[in-house]
Amino acid sequence: MAKRERVVRMSVELPLWRALTGYRVLTMIYAVLLAIFGKDNFGQQRFERPWVAVAYLAFLFVWTLATLPKVRSAASCTKRFLVADLVVALTGILLTPLADFDSQSFDGPTLPSIWTAGSVLAFAIKGGWRWAAFASTFVAVANIIQRGEPSRDTYHNVLLVWVASIAIGYVVEVARASERTLARALEIEATTRERERLARDIHDSVLQVLAMVQRRGTALGGEAAELGRMAGEQEVALRTLVSSGLVPPTRVSEDAAEGAVVRTVDVDDEGPDDGAACDLRALLAPHAGSRTSFAEPGAPVLLPAESARELAAAVSAALDNVRVHAGPDAQAWILVEDEPDEVIVTVRDDGPGIPEGRLAQAEGEGRLGVALSIRGRLRDLGGTAELISVPGQGCEVELKVPKAPKVSRGKAGSAR
Repeated sequence: MAKRERVVRMSVELPLWRALTGYRVLTMIYAVLLAIFGKDNFGQQRFERPWVAVAYLAFLFVWTLATLPKVRSAASCTKRFLVADLVVALTGILLTPLADFDSQSFDGPTLPSIWTAGSVLAFAIKGGWRWAAFASTFVAVANIIQRGEPSRDTYHNVLLVWVASIAIGYVVEVARASERTLARALEIEATTRERERLARDIHDSVLQVLAMVQRRGTALGGEAAELGRMAGEQEVALRTLVSSGLVPPTRVSEDAAEGAVVRTVDVDDEGPDDGAACDLRALLAPHAGSRTSFAEPGAPVLLPAESARELAAAVSAALDNVRVHAGPDAQAWILVEDEPDEVIVTVRDDGPGIPEGRLAQAEGEGRLGVALSIRGRLRDLGGTAELISVPGQGCEVELKVPKAPKVSRGKAGSAR
């Protein structure tokens, strides 16, 4: 039995971290070029102490490139790095007056220039809007101190960075909540489908054996009757468990960024590979017998192996219903039709038919032969199961499966 594990990682944060990485590199280059080619308002070199600017920008260059791995994901972006990165940005802002004496008189750029916003954005992506507010407040205070006599443009720029970083942090928090909700929904869906698959297998084997033991024990009487009674109780308990089930608690996300991580495992039954084509006729031929007629096309009826197995199991469940409800002497017919886009299998019997409302009553009592063994299988394949029954004139179940495998979320038709 082979297992294939697929990990689906959904996180809007991953593109944000990649964008932040590019932003830090580009703004670092911009800050260096601005220092080299920038002039003051009189067209002169803007730095009275160029060695201060050169020393800081050289450090900023090395720091930005060396810390690129730190801003690739939330897991690598630690609190210690964030604090150190913010200190680098604040230091550059406060060193600006030492390198450029006129920086307090004119609204010129600081040494790190717009690179500072990258440090604040890292706080926003990592911790949300509260962390963004914390970092942007320190940057705002540093800019006001650096200006000495802040102008209206200074307050405008400070407020813009503060509001933008908080907004981005809030959007990240909302995205995380949405991803956790989506992961929970996918987990519930996967759990429900697995429970239905197990229920189909149980119905096809264990529940039928328990029901047979109950009937035979009651007919034999004596100690066998007591055994039949116990088998009947266990059948009821097992049906209740299968029909209700429990959804396991949500697992903790594996991504340190708290992005949604959904892990699914496919288990292949022994038999043809799911990617290979399988002749449906070979799977249905064993049902032919003295009481069951089998009509098939002359050419192979090819379906994906998984679809063929599930369709054959649904046909088997329909024949089981014929034997149970129409009686052991009932005659059954299986007709296979190979259409261009789908395969149609019809199972018909000459029994007494199904009274109106019987299917809904059986499903309400926890008898899931129709709901899971037939309808559930076809729904999972994107197909349908339809029932035609006239009291006294037998019953006909029409099963349709598309040749291209897909998952259907729509409703399937009824079958018993």
